Amino acid sequence: MRLTLRYKLLVRLGLLTLLLTAEPQLLRAQPAPYTLQLLHAADQEAGLPALDDAPRFSAVLKALRDGQAVGQSAFLNTLTLSSGDAYIPGLFFETSEAALGGPGRADILIQNELGMQAIAVGNHEFDFGPALVSRLIRPDSGYPGTAFPYLSSNLDVSTSSDLADLVVPNGQAPQPHSMAGSTVFTVNGEHIGVVGATAPTLDVISSPGDVGVLPAGSDRMPDLAAVIQPTVDALLAAGINKIILLAHLQQLQLEVELAGLLSGVDIIVAGGSNTILANADHRLRDDETRTPLGAYPLPLTSATGDPVVVVNTDGNYRYVGQLVVDFDAQGLIMRVRDESGIFATDEAGVDLVYGRDVDPRAESHPAVVAIVDSLRTVIDGLFANAIGQTDVFLEGRRSQVRSEETNLGNLSADASLAYARFYDPSVVLALRNGGGIRGAIGDVITPPGGTGEVVFHPPANGRITQPDVQNALRFNNALALVTVTAADLKALFEHGFAASEYAADGTPLNTQGRFPQIAGARVVFDPAQPPGARVQHLALVDEQGEVLDLLVDNGLLVGTPDRTLRIVTLSFLAEGGDGYPFPQDTSTNRVDLLAQALPVDLPNQFDFADAGSEQDALAEYLFQQYPPDDDPQTPAFSQAETAPADDLRIRMVSTEAPSRVSEED
Repeated sequence: MRLTLRYKLLVRLGLLTLLLTAEPQLLRAQPAPYTLQLLHAADQEAGLPALDDAPRFSAVLKALRDGQAVGQSAFLNTLTLSSGDAYIPGLFFETSEAALGGPGRADILIQNELGMQAIAVGNHEFDFGPALVSRLIRPDSGYPGTAFPYLSSNLDVSTSSDLADLVVPNGQAPQPHSMAGSTVFTVNGEHIGVVGATAPTLDVISSPGDVGVLPAGSDRMPDLAAVIQPTVDALLAAGINKIILLAHLQQLQLEVELAGLLSGVDIIVAGGSNTILANADHRLRDDETRTPLGAYPLPLTSATGDPVVVVNTDGNYRYVGQLVVDFDAQGLIMRVRDESGIFATDEAGVDLVYGRDVDPRAESHPAVVAIVDSLRTVIDGLFANAIGQTDVFLEGRRSQVRSEETNLGNLSADASLAYARFYDPSVVLALRNGGGIRGAIGDVITPPGGTGEVVFHPPANGRITQPDVQNALRFNNALALVTVTAADLKALFEHGFAASEYAADGTPLNTQGRFPQIAGARVVFDPAQPPGARVQHLALVDEQGEVLDLLVDNGLLVGTPDRTLRIVTLSFLAEGGDGYPFPQDTSTNRVDLLAQALPVDLPNQFDFADAGSEQDALAEYLFQQYPPDDDPQTPAFSQAETAPADDLRIRMVSTEAPSRVSEED
């Protein structure tokens, strides 16, 4: 029954190239298989929900590893691996300094306690540059550093003054406090090679500094495969015939494509896309609002026609992945066992794994509980700092802010535009990336068991607090003023929509962080057109939506293409982050607000974020427009999230997709 469901689901998605089945008599003819249990995660990148989800993740992981899970066997051969992004900037990351003596230490200590044996280098590892990566890997004054190696076969860290001395040879036994392209685990006498790979777009989505990124200047999977294959071949030449690739490539379709370009790789653990793969009999979290993109695992074919499977789970400690496979004597996958699947880490998920009502904290590793509690003590005190008030749920979930206009995207952009005008009244537009919004403000409520309608509530008492702002805008990018031409602005929006893909029902198939969120403009794009020709309409508008300047109509520039406009954006984007083609010459008259004197009339109610940053802009804007007082006459933010067809700032041609958000105040 499981294989039938998997077959139908994969055919519908167009992802099936090989179905891993075998006749019973053929299985009996094989020598005794080697069974491996792979417990895996991706994109742990903790935000505020991890205060609860990390201990629950630990409890589920322990049950699976120890054979305590209901309906599960105890497997002698187990590896625990992650495909990257062990941490991310934000409140969880930052409060680790006060609680544990350094930013990010809580994240690494949790990986150690979970028993992670190797982690791929993700993009967020480098968000603060190589020096921070170095500090987190190395032990220091009671801080143990990483108990595992970081892996990437397409990064050259030997060029980095911060990381070069951490490099160890490929193909060796795993070493703590190290970086390598590959490592080899010996599990009950069998050698298993593990290789890492990082998105080749690292230099435009993060800050690798002097680290070399290969293939240089190319994000084509054939080019990446050519870089990875020699590392795999070296393992094969050493007699290792079971190989796992931890691939942090940001989009699942890239890992699927890569599977068919490599030879010798048996399992690919994908990362960076937060994609859910699941079968019909896998329970999803009660707060899950997305449909799985495919079956677990995806059975594919390597470049040499051998079986290779791809697995992926959602991040943020929301699911534990468990892949159980049988290898034959040649190291080929004979069978994917029925125990394989994803395990939700909400309270009901923990109870289901244990087969009884349990206290997740009691089943978790005690050190994980202690770590999150040390952060909670710091964070809880910040909730008293009210910033504003809202009557509606503020939509900041990944699948929405990276595919459509959202009310939190609008609010953040409005705040940046209003804030920038204190520095320069000529600013007409705010442009930010959806990928910089890392969480919603409010609560997603699903009836127990996943039955009934999902509702989206505003935060408790309608109060928007300091942690809400810090969690939603975790990177806290600086704001920058830039002068662009009309032609430049069209090119910027073309880039923002270039990767957008949608299913027939409007479901986003690609959620790259470049998708824009805006204020001061209205844009219509057509994803059916080729990249570079998708912007059909673009106009500057006032607060009432009246057109001030029509820039693009029917896909063509209107008026003088070199007329200039003053806009506000994130410094990350102004520097080319997410690949945005901002002009880098002096004609942009770029002004970074962090470096500017505070305008005398700029509201300055809060000091938890630097003046000139996106968090400060949102906090000051909320306090001025929607102050958090008890006066019934004081307005609260009330612009409810709308269906894509009803969006006003960013419209998709012929958008008819139904709303994916139900509002309940």
